Amino acid sequence: DYEFQMAQLNRHLAAEIEQKHGIAPTLIKGDSGVFEVVRDGRLIFSKKASGRFPTHEEILEQLG
Repeated sequence: DYEFQMAQLNRHLAAEIEQKHGIAPTLIKGDSGVFEVVRDGRLIFSKKASGRFPTHEEILEQLG
């Protein structure tokens, strides 16, 4: 189902972040399809604001 697929994608992104940046991300389940990426209290991507999911590359670049 959709929720399972999204969980898999999120875990994959988390693993990439940890491998490439040495950051152990914390995944927090949101409500109503909200997907946000925050680093050190700063929002670096919001699905709610953009209306779409980010690519892994977008997130990795923002963390770089």
